[in-house]
Amino acid sequence: MKMNDTDLTNLEIALQHGLTEEEYQKILNYLGRVPNYAEIGAYSVMWSEHCSYKNSIAELKTLPRSGGRSLVEAGEENAGLIDIGDGLAVAFKIESHNHPSAVEPYQGAATGVGGILRDIFTMGARPIAALNSLRFGDLKEKSTKNYLKKIVKGIGDYGNSFGVPTIGGEIYFNKCYNTNPLVNAMAVGIVRHEKVSKAIAFGENNSVIIVGSATGKDGIHGATFASEEISEASQDKRPSVQVGDPFVEKLLLEATLEVIEEDLIIGIQDMGAAGIICSTSEMSARGKVGMEIHLDKVPLRDKNMSVYEILLSESQERMLIVSKPNCEEKIKKIFNKWDLTSNVIGKVTNDLNLNFYFNDELKASIPADSLVLGGGAPVYKREVEIPNYIESRKKIDLNILPEPKNYVDAIYKLLSSPNIFSKKFAYQQYDSMVRTNTLNYETDGAVIRIKGTNKSLVVSTDCNPFYVHANPYVGAQIAVAESARNVVTMGATPLGITNCLNFGNPYKKNMFWQFKESVRGVGDACRGFKIPVTGGNVSFYNESLEFSVFPTPVIGMLGLIDDGEKLIQNKFNQVNYSICILGKIIGDLNSSEYVRVVQKNDDVFETPFFNLDDEINLQNCYLDLCRNNFISAAHDISDGGFIIALMESLMKTNCGAQINKFVDLRFDQILFGEEQSRILVLVETNLVEKIKSVCNNFNVDFIKVGSTINENKIVFDGREEEIDLIKTEDLYYNSLFKLMI
Repeated sequence: MKMNDTDLTNLEIALQHGLTEEEYQKILNYLGRVPNYAEIGAYSVMWSEHCSYKNSIAELKTLPRSGGRSLVEAGEENAGLIDIGDGLAVAFKIESHNHPSAVEPYQGAATGVGGILRDIFTMGARPIAALNSLRFGDLKEKSTKNYLKKIVKGIGDYGNSFGVPTIGGEIYFNKCYNTNPLVNAMAVGIVRHEKVSKAIAFGENNSVIIVGSATGKDGIHGATFASEEISEASQDKRPSVQVGDPFVEKLLLEATLEVIEEDLIIGIQDMGAAGIICSTSEMSARGKVGMEIHLDKVPLRDKNMSVYEILLSESQERMLIVSKPNCEEKIKKIFNKWDLTSNVIGKVTNDLNLNFYFNDELKASIPADSLVLGGGAPVYKREVEIPNYIESRKKIDLNILPEPKNYVDAIYKLLSSPNIFSKKFAYQQYDSMVRTNTLNYETDGAVIRIKGTNKSLVVSTDCNPFYVHANPYVGAQIAVAESARNVVTMGATPLGITNCLNFGNPYKKNMFWQFKESVRGVGDACRGFKIPVTGGNVSFYNESLEFSVFPTPVIGMLGLIDDGEKLIQNKFNQVNYSICILGKIIGDLNSSEYVRVVQKNDDVFETPFFNLDDEINLQNCYLDLCRNNFISAAHDISDGGFIIALMESLMKTNCGAQINKFVDLRFDQILFGEEQSRILVLVETNLVEKIKSVCNNFNVDFIKVGSTINENKIVFDGREEEIDLIKTEDLYYNSLFKLMI
């Protein structure tokens, strides 16, 4: 179809909406005519990166998206679904709310929590836990402290008011996140297999019902806003940040689970990004049907809203339901009971089109399939280019790296640094114990029991952005491996991951290379562990004029303990037990916190040593030791190295440690090396030889490095250094509070 003068005017409108000329031509071909303003708006949000994954889906399809205990393929439903036996399944997912949080930190973070919770309970699952993964800029900056305070408060206020425990998470700091904080929210829920609901529409003349809050002007074009870089102009887009109400969402949860329990619905979908146009198009496309929607029947919070605004509004706490025949009144009665509105706004049709009316006048008509991922949404393969800094990476040269003049001062300095010290300032604002299912908190993996069973879930979020920046492929593998190690250390078997991939502008070749290599790393690691990627989220355009964020592929890991009695603690609180290390000891200081904090060197170094086969052997070996009751306590060795893991294991206990000279390396390599695939364990001394034999069978190194003592200190054989564990507790738990004053 050739363009005329009218097309050129509409083309300009399309370009203003973030569509390309090529994409506008595709719209003309789909419609067979010139789109009106509302239709252009619909395509612009649905074909944005946030909704269509147009720049990322080709790479995401290379991931292992099914298998293991997964009950649905990644992307098939609102969240991943993993079978845990006894007719139960876990729904879990992680998503970003980065751009909204950058311009409106409190509401951006709060609505990020609300959105991920709705993804879980629209599947019929009751949320039992929330986690988060956060990134902030330099803590010396006033703006960073402001972001931290408001984002943490937003997460806490929403989760606490809704009544779901926030049981885990992580926070990293670096100047690359100064104006682009990352806010990744994860939720976990439990559902019986037969009660799983789907985001689908079918059945001609079945009613389409909007439930929950009234529709307002907040959040309009939030999806396209999330698909562009942050700039000073972003502050003018505060209306693109939604406003949430956790108390309404709690009512919506109960009403939603009740209509699912009563078997009254065909399908249901959360109205998140892109609002009504997203829910109607995705549900229709899945069912290969259309819908007739009367927008004048949508309850409005703001008078005089246009068709465009009603279609694209991202007001929170709303759902779209397709009712079973003759169930409308029963649905209405349930939502009335929970003080929520439920309005029939249309019906399912068999003509494959979405026809939107206002006062019986047709305002927009769009083929549902043309709007969605897997249908008409464009798919691009972006060009890549290796960044210059990758070619100039360094490796630590011990010949020019000086040893600290005072090791005790170096240890205390590292312990009180932003990426090591306790994030108690944040997590104490979260209610971790509501619903009384939480068993462990501030451990390698957070543990929550499943009531009515002897099972427990162990969940973790993890990603060291410094590793991924240094080597996106290996760094992403490490993110998967460490997240798995976090749950394994607690005695759980990893079952699957959800990921949140945070990157810069995909149109920049070097940025897309980082993304592509990271996806390749995640995929290879998951294939090695034989676990699926159940779903997740991609967040591009996390950059400003000054910085692009480090590539940050956050991994949310789900693990299962069938027997809750097998849970492994991480505190070393038994005296005269042996302290041992499982895994290779190399003393690799590359990309370590020690080099950045103590040596004050911000150069880009290679990642620390990692071998996927070693990691798999280590985790299999450790789980075998757990099954044989050989492990008394354990802690993953990661950021900061052996000494940080040891101090974290001994703090808040009555024990200390006597450490031997257990390897022939420089002392800073022993203390601070961050080579991967190591677990610090506490075992009964009479079991050491048996454990060594098991480790030999798995080709895993095992060495005794010391013993616990009945004093609050760490001493090293043959050296003058002595670590005061009372002082370490103060530095570790209070440093962030002091910085926030």
